[in-house]
Amino acid sequence: DGDSHLSAYERKRLKNITENAKFFASLKLHKVSARLNQIATKRQLHGTKRPRPKKVEDEPARRRSMRLLRVEPSGIPAPETPAQPGAEEYPRVPAGPVPMVPEDQVEDSKWTEAILSTWMRISELKADDADRCTPDIERYQESLSSMVLSEENIRKVVKSRVCSMAIHPSESTILVAAGDKWGHIGLWNVVSGWSEEGAHIFIPHNLQVSCMHFSPCNPAHLLSLSTDTLRCGDVTRAVFDEICRSEENFSSFDFLEDNASTAIVGQWDGDVAVVDRRTPGMSSELSADIGFQKTRTVHVHPMNKQYFLAAGLVNVCIFDVRYLKPKGNKPVSSLPGHTKSVASAYFSPVTGSRVVTVCADDKLRVYDTTSLSSTITVLSSIRHNSNTGRWLTRFRAIWDPKQEHCFVVGSMAQPRQISVFQDTGKLLHSFHNLDCLSSVCSINVVHPSQNILVGGNSSGRLHVF
Repeated sequence: DGDSHLSAYERKRLKNITENAKFFASLKLHKVSARLNQIATKRQLHGTKRPRPKKVEDEPARRRSMRLLRVEPSGIPAPETPAQPGAEEYPRVPAGPVPMVPEDQVEDSKWTEAILSTWMRISELKADDADRCTPDIERYQESLSSMVLSEENIRKVVKSRVCSMAIHPSESTILVAAGDKWGHIGLWNVVSGWSEEGAHIFIPHNLQVSCMHFSPCNPAHLLSLSTDTLRCGDVTRAVFDEICRSEENFSSFDFLEDNASTAIVGQWDGDVAVVDRRTPGMSSELSADIGFQKTRTVHVHPMNKQYFLAAGLVNVCIFDVRYLKPKGNKPVSSLPGHTKSVASAYFSPVTGSRVVTVCADDKLRVYDTTSLSSTITVLSSIRHNSNTGRWLTRFRAIWDPKQEHCFVVGSMAQPRQISVFQDTGKLLHSFHNLDCLSSVCSINVVHPSQNILVGGNSSGRLHVF
């Protein structure tokens, strides 16, 4: 009645305001607001904690990769919960000598005896070094073109990714050794093809076999290096002897003498070690810090054995083993120019006047090491895709022992192939076969006297041209 002087619109407006105020008062929003402020303040003081989900007893087991579980794929569908291999399936290799018995054999086998007898027999024959010279490039290219790959010269020799290979120097029999990422060593007599005598797997190591060499003075000995141990497979005694054991994570090795009694060993932490097989005990003679963060490969000069080449992250240097000491070592020469990690570096086989490196910056570099000055410049640089990824072994460019100026390296190109380059950077030949070669051969090895090339892929398969 007191608002009689107001218009009808204003009276209705005031009525709406009053009713709305009564409605919001009935909701008691001031109490809700105070409670919300209290909760927010408490969370700021004590932090937020996510509630832990309740454990469901009958929750289905999570599926896991069969590759990570080291289970071989089969033709039938995998079960929903693949069982992890038991400890008895992959027992750890003990320290000390390990008998040369294949993993799938408990008792003596005539097939194992056959391949070991072949290895022993061909090791007794001395290769004929007379009249052996480096052929000219034209003749060399012709010999490369004559090398072919056939189905009978392809075989799965180890179970997993090939990390290293060695070929016996015999001129009568092709015997190849391959090491994989699980410490297995496979021996394959290529001449036997797919017979039971052909290939056998041995387990002398626990971890990846990163480097292997037949002894240059006695090919009845196969030396293999894993992360924690250096072993010598002696076929005359059918045993893998232990030469050196360490927790320093070995990466590669090479012989310092032709009699193979001493070796230089690279370590993943950047150091190098000198090992003498003639001294008692399993420790190295010297561990030397050469200033590297990692040492991937080491290689000894073919003529001047006191010099060795070390390749690490972006470092490639030549050192003199005579002056090695625990700390403060300085290189004789440095090979600069690498902008990313270096996978390998090797001297040329006859004179050591060249060094080829493989780098993650997608370049192959060749250096002239005829004169070991403090800094050595690049002779040639070759564009080469080195992006192998995490599932392939990194490429290593190796020199052909029969040709001082040519080297072999795997390739990511299609069709799949293995490339041969001259030290000038010229591509001389590509090994390929559309029907037989469909994978990347990261690791390769060339026979020292015969026209034989072996390529190993990431599934443990070897291809022999």
